[in-house]
Amino acid sequence: MGNSLSNRHIIPFYILRTVRRPQSEGSSSSVPQMYGKKLWEAFYTGQILHFAWRILTHSLPTPSNLLRRHLVSTSDVPIDPSRNLWLRLFVPNTTNPSNKLPLIVYFHGGGFNTFGPNSKCYDELCRHLAAKVPAVIASINYRLAPEHRYPCQYDDCYSAIKFIDDQKDCTFLPPNTDIKKCFVAGDSAGGNIAHHVTFRAHQNSHEFENMKIIGVLLVQPFFGGEERTESELRLKKAPVIDVKQTDWMWRMFLPEGADRDHRAVNVWMDSEVVNEMKGLEFPNVFVVVGGYDPLQDWQRRYVDGLKKCGKQVEVIEFPQAIHGFYVFPEVKEFDSFVSSVTKFIHKQCTFSEIS
Repeated sequence: MGNSLSNRHIIPFYILRTVRRPQSEGSSSSVPQMYGKKLWEAFYTGQILHFAWRILTHSLPTPSNLLRRHLVSTSDVPIDPSRNLWLRLFVPNTTNPSNKLPLIVYFHGGGFNTFGPNSKCYDELCRHLAAKVPAVIASINYRLAPEHRYPCQYDDCYSAIKFIDDQKDCTFLPPNTDIKKCFVAGDSAGGNIAHHVTFRAHQNSHEFENMKIIGVLLVQPFFGGEERTESELRLKKAPVIDVKQTDWMWRMFLPEGADRDHRAVNVWMDSEVVNEMKGLEFPNVFVVVGGYDPLQDWQRRYVDGLKKCGKQVEVIEFPQAIHGFYVFPEVKEFDSFVSSVTKFIHKQCTFSEIS
């Protein structure tokens, strides 16, 4: 079921193309200095190159014991075959069946135009999180640009959470899943989708009878605007993504004729959106920022916008992290990332029980 790895899976080629020792411009380097003897040596020895190639060829080995198949079971659930809309369910097998588990609805990244829940990097990320938190995870397969532009991705992902809420018996979920403790999560473009879907869900809260979203997890979310920020200019030779690539992704995603100040991209540009957000009971938000991610300034502006709207938001920064570090279990930040997500989820679950 779902998208097969094909020529649309171009992100690993970006990794392969950008794996080079960048030249410093002025006094600031475009890559983390501490990676000079770690990550960049790994690049030169072929470790990360090989890892990126395995993402592309769908033949990644299990990177750690945590991912052994007996720890997490998976199944694919159709939602709307006419849109190729479906979810991959990740259920941890290591917990007492009587213990209630939170639900994480996950939207994958990939610039709105690549990857899916069945891509190795996202299958393994969700396995890590499901086993570690522990939680039941529903990873959503949505339509991709440029064949399907805005708002298709938002519509698909909103339909997915509605599908979960509408299943009164939720027969596809394990009986110990607590959909009153639901988290909407996503990375990069999926983080953008997670914000907009949660915003829409709270605009239409009367449509939800069973699900309660108690937290939003945005991992290096993909926001932007017409302005060039300091981090975009300083990190224009960063690995994985740069402004040329992000500009192309926005062009492939946005409606014809729209620019990057569209409300999908530049969230707080529209005063109507800001005023509406102020009146919504938006759940607490957790944002992950990387110090060598060109998108970091837009992520911080997003955080500032939430605070100005009176919303609760937590930020964790990994100063040496590149964009997409969370799909590389080999990097040292990975365990800290998983632990910080786990801590946020546990805290929100506890708070929901006493509020």
